[in-house]
Amino acid sequence: MEFMSQEGYDKLVAELNQLVKVELPRVIDAISEARDKGDLSENFEYRAAKREQSRLLGRIRFKQNVLAHARVLDPAKISADGIQLLSTVHVTNLATSKEMTFTLASPHEANVREGKISIKSPIGQALKGHREGDVIEVRVPAGLMRLRIDRIA
Repeated sequence: MEFMSQEGYDKLVAELNQLVKVELPRVIDAISEARDKGDLSENFEYRAAKREQSRLLGRIRFKQNVLAHARVLDPAKISADGIQLLSTVHVTNLATSKEMTFTLASPHEANVREGKISIKSPIGQALKGHREGDVIEVRVPAGLMRLRIDRIA
């Protein structure tokens, strides 16, 4: 079971619809056109279109599986006690005094540009369950990072 926000669920549904209704028919048409060109044993376009179809079908199955096991969380029902999925956390890096804000999201919704980090990432795992004022240490690829939790929204 994979928990996610309504926004993340809707985005996955839209991506799946795009793949099934737009991308897959395009690839099927490309296969048909390449097949019409004759000898399939030396037809690069045909092999490329079949590889694209296989890749696309894999993505479709993956997204269908994620959606089949997804459970949408209601942000209003999430406790503000400790940090958990969908919590927005304001932290300060104690080494650099840099303030950062993260929203803990499911791995399928994570997007650093939007300030959403995966609950399964090293920082997400370290933050989970902690409260305002706690100082945590987390090992990241750049080394050991010490973060102070300033506020949970």
